[in-house]
Amino acid sequence: MHILITGSNGMLGHALTAVLSQQHKLTGLDLPDLDITNLSAVKSAVSFHQPDLIINAAAYTDVDGCETNVDHAFAVNALGPRNLAVVCNELNIPMVHISTDYVFDGTAASPYRETDKPNPRSVYGKSKLLGEQYVRELTNKHYIIRTSWLFGENGKNFVATMLRLAKERDEIGVVNDQTGSPTYTRDLANAISELIQQPAYGTYHITNSGTCTWYQFAREIFRQAGINKVRVKPITTEEINRPAPRPRYSVLDNYLWRLQGMRPLRQYKDALTDYLKSLTKEENQ
Repeated sequence: MHILITGSNGMLGHALTAVLSQQHKLTGLDLPDLDITNLSAVKSAVSFHQPDLIINAAAYTDVDGCETNVDHAFAVNALGPRNLAVVCNELNIPMVHISTDYVFDGTAASPYRETDKPNPRSVYGKSKLLGEQYVRELTNKHYIIRTSWLFGENGKNFVATMLRLAKERDEIGVVNDQTGSPTYTRDLANAISELIQQPAYGTYHITNSGTCTWYQFAREIFRQAGINKVRVKPITTEEINRPAPRPRYSVLDNYLWRLQGMRPLRQYKDALTDYLKSLTKEENQ
């Protein structure tokens, strides 16, 4: 299969490339080679490369930046997926679209299923939800994948940030009132690789197993990394005072993934172990 990946230079794009290149022919496109907000550019790129499937991993993921760059957020996160969906529908090409836990408001007391009603509170979440809606409405052959708290190689992420701060500070304040499921990009890419083998179209929640707060995640990162000299201080969301509201509880129930007969992704702690090993390997090369 020939797969075109948009946003191929991003963290998930790199993981998708590493995983899918083992079985498929790949074309990776990112800025400046492809601007998904430009419909004619999308049409030209797809016509030229003639893929059998498109994976949209392109997004404007600066959650706080979205609050002030509203037009840009909706252009990339909503109109971009719309453009891809239109072209996919015209050419009868399946599409994979990556979405987020931020489409929910975070007020639930149990994990969100795919059938639960979204209610985003941030511009980022609202723009991603509109992108989902365009994909559903404009093309039948789609996989919409909501995931959360991504970490992995080749990109900014919470794990890398904690490891960097540990070299700079003796104490780090980390939010302890937001709960989610950290997800390793390599594991997500493997799940996507499994899913696209069959026309099981629809919306899926796909995350690593297990839940934690950001504070608990930071403690686990330092435990596994053998960092003992840094004190991790639990703080509240209000103390951070970020521009964009965050979901307090955004655990995703991988319900339809399980119903489809797919194996649950491994525990996030085990995935973290492999990620830290990959970082050590990179440092030693």
